[in-house]
Amino acid sequence: MMNSLEQAEDLKAFERRLTEYISCLQPATGRWRMILIVVSVCTATGAWNWLIDPETQKVSFFTSLWNHPFFTISCITLIGLFFAGIHKRVVAPSIIAARCRTVLAEYNMSCDDTGKLILKPRPHVQ
Repeated sequence: MMNSLEQAEDLKAFERRLTEYISCLQPATGRWRMILIVVSVCTATGAWNWLIDPETQKVSFFTSLWNHPFFTISCITLIGLFFAGIHKRVVAPSIIAARCRTVLAEYNMSCDDTGKLILKPRPHVQ
C-alpha cells in the first residue's frame, strides 16, 4: 500500500504530464484554428460574390461554379478540411481535458482546461 507522500508525488507527476501534454497541443491547435478561420472567411466571401452575381441566376449550377473559381476552390478546401478532421483538431485540448475529467471523477477529482488537477472534498459516508 502506498503512503500519502508517494500518492502526492504520483498526483504531481500526473498533473505535470497532463499540463505538458495539453500545452504541447496548443500551438498546433492555434494553427488549425487560423487555417479554419481563413478558409471559412474565404468561403463566405466567395459565396457572397457568387450569390450577388446576376449571372448566377441565368446559368446552370455547374457553370456558375465554374465562373466563380475562388468560391469553388475555397468551398472544396473547407469540405476537405472537415473530412480530414479539422473540427477535432481545433478542440483537441478540450477533448483531452473532458476525457480526463470523466476518468478523474471516479477518484473524486477533476481538472481545468490547462490540465491542473482539482481535488474535491471527500464525500462523507454515514
